[in-house]
Amino acid sequence: MTGWLWIILISIALIPFFRDRWRKPVGRRMRKSAPGSFAKLKSGTTHYRWLGRVRGPVLVCVHGLTTPSFVWDRIAPLLGNLGFRVLVYDLYGRGYSDRSRRAQTPEFFANQLEELLDHLEVRNDITLLGYSMGGVIASRFAVAHPDRLRQLVLLAPAGMLINFHPVIAWAMNWPFVGDWLFDMVFPNAFFKATEAERAKHPEVGDIIDQQQGELHRRGFLRAVLSSLRGSLRKPGPKLFKALAKLPLPVYAIWARDDQTIPIDALGQLAQWHRDAIHEVIDGAGHGVPYTHPAEVAEVLATLLDLSDE
Repeated sequence: MTGWLWIILISIALIPFFRDRWRKPVGRRMRKSAPGSFAKLKSGTTHYRWLGRVRGPVLVCVHGLTTPSFVWDRIAPLLGNLGFRVLVYDLYGRGYSDRSRRAQTPEFFANQLEELLDHLEVRNDITLLGYSMGGVIASRFAVAHPDRLRQLVLLAPAGMLINFHPVIAWAMNWPFVGDWLFDMVFPNAFFKATEAERAKHPEVGDIIDQQQGELHRRGFLRAVLSSLRGSLRKPGPKLFKALAKLPLPVYAIWARDDQTIPIDALGQLAQWHRDAIHEVIDGAGHGVPYTHPAEVAEVLATLLDLSDE
């Protein structure tokens, strides 16, 4: 009986491994149908696209924890109308980019962005837009390379207050057992959350379908958990206070009804960076870049330096 018990326990422990092996790998076959292009960087292949204007000042968009670069599809044409060449790309572990096993810290992702910009020969005078976890990544890049940026925009940014599912919050803090629990709980929680957003905003059903499709790609859950542990587990006062010391315009746009990054985070960022300029979009939740693209673009049109210099 003891032997059978061990077999059962080991089998249960290996469920996440086998579930991930059954998911579709992101490789050459899948990438044949991908829009855009690919860059071979030090930590793996990165998928990217140029959207908006063919010429003009460059705006680089950094997506968040779970939704790859397609999160920008509805707003990119509006950013192009403002005069920008828009660069979007997939963070490692998402979309069509490689599934790196390195710890997914802000420094890791900032290095990916630096290498991609160097590969594309995009040197400086960049407007950098970071959404959700992308706000942490963009801020880390800004602190490391302030000379390359014209201005920084944080859209519903992480790094302050975040509302985590209680089981997922527990899993973040415990290796091994937490990994197993995360694999068991997160897919269903994510599916329910995205379906709730679909019910509120049926016009973004294509985005919801693509979000849920990530659950069926190998390495996605591992990347999300690594990012939760490496980039989002604790608030980042040191990072944002360092950002405040730079002579760099910083704009923060918040969603009034955001249940993931509560509006109270505005006050936290205001304490850490007193010169940041804040705007709030009423009626919007955390999916603000694709549920309220026109409102975000309107705010950006009033805030940003749009000159082509």
